[in-house]
Amino acid sequence: QVQLVESGGGLVQPGGSLRLSCAASGSIFSIYAMGWYRQAVGKQRELVARITSGGSTSGGSTNYVDSVKGRFTISRDNAKKTVYLQMNSLKPEDTAVYYCNADLKVTIASGRRDYWGQGTQVTVAS
Repeated sequence: QVQLVESGGGLVQPGGSLRLSCAASGSIFSIYAMGWYRQAVGKQRELVARITSGGSTSGGSTNYVDSVKGRFTISRDNAKKTVYLQMNSLKPEDTAVYYCNADLKVTIASGRRDYWGQGTQVTVAS
């Protein structure tokens, strides 16, 4: 049973910072890309940031939605099976439920599939 457990959400004033964490646990053979998505009320879920495995302890290439470039930084610790999202200069329009995502295999013979965390609320308001 694979679980992705997020933490770090909350209420912050505009211009403030938050750091989200997501730890994967359970029977996991290999984790490929990890990412953060968000869904605001009345909107579709969108990709915020994504990072590949990269073959190193700290991951590989990254990509971001345009609206967060220069403000958010995604990183990962492969040894801890954890992905982070450092969010700086937060704006009210960043308010959403943030979901962790991992593309992984549970055994060497299984196919790759996406797993999701339960979501963590981020609210940016004064």
